[in-house]
Amino acid sequence: MGQGNETVVTEFILEGFSGLNQRLQLFLSLVFLLIYLTTVMGNATIIFLVCVDNRLQIPMYFFIGNLAFLEICFTSCTSIKLLVILSSGRRTISVSACFVQSYFYFALGCTELILLVVMSFDRYLAICQPLRYAAIMTQQLCILLVVAAWVAGFTFMSYHLVLLSKLTFCGSNKIQHFFCDNSPLFQLSCSDTNLLWRIDSVLILFILLGSLCLTLSSYVCILFCILRMPSRRKKAFATCSSHLTSLAIAFGSCLDLYSHPSERVSLETNKLVALLNTVLYPFLNPFIYSLRNKLVVLVLKDAIAHATAQLFPQSRCISGQ
Repeated sequence: MGQGNETVVTEFILEGFSGLNQRLQLFLSLVFLLIYLTTVMGNATIIFLVCVDNRLQIPMYFFIGNLAFLEICFTSCTSIKLLVILSSGRRTISVSACFVQSYFYFALGCTELILLVVMSFDRYLAICQPLRYAAIMTQQLCILLVVAAWVAGFTFMSYHLVLLSKLTFCGSNKIQHFFCDNSPLFQLSCSDTNLLWRIDSVLILFILLGSLCLTLSSYVCILFCILRMPSRRKKAFATCSSHLTSLAIAFGSCLDLYSHPSERVSLETNKLVALLNTVLYPFLNPFIYSLRNKLVVLVLKDAIAHATAQLFPQSRCISGQ
């Protein structure tokens, strides 16, 4: 395809919040900075507790710890650049950096969906096969499943880099988004993107719907199993409630973003749902898995008490008197 006298694009301008005045952008930068720091500290706390406390060193919390680490990576992928845009107004991003951001966004998202499937399988075994759970869900299998989720996520999305590398940009370089999502990149390209749209949509929907079906099948089995054991019904539902909350947010936002053609969705709606997916969901993750989990809260209180005793030993002596 000839490009004529048009200049080849070497960098993009992220125009996601360009319509807001400077004061509002600074206010939003402070809000998002607070959310980001809380997200990192909250998820890091979960990782720390899972690593240091024996009570949490069981498969369920091993997967929760890995999910917390994934959430830190996932939100950092977009939030750091978003904070730079809002606080300093520097909206430019090189083409290569844009491609890398897009790849990591989809690869980490795919890894998270697979990890949620693994977590639903873990809950199925714990509730429906309690006598065989310890024999099946060994430490080796847990590590293997987590490694497989990461490898599969980044391998499946390697095609994404291939698709992006086939695009040429020679017209406008303004992306109407706060990160390098698929639809604005394809829309800016001066290449023929019809085939790329179809390939990308089919593969993303395959991963989304495939992981959703596997997860739902686990929970359907769990539901039938729970209905047959009324004495353990309340405890079983409580065990799954936090996971179900995560599933509703994760799959709901992803399906809303990628289950229909992008041209039918307004940019404002797309940006709001993307904020929910990349900023709010990682922020809620530590609260979902800690405040709703009595054991995690107990371990956290014990860790705080131990740290306080180490920092202020005299207060412990005085209280003992």
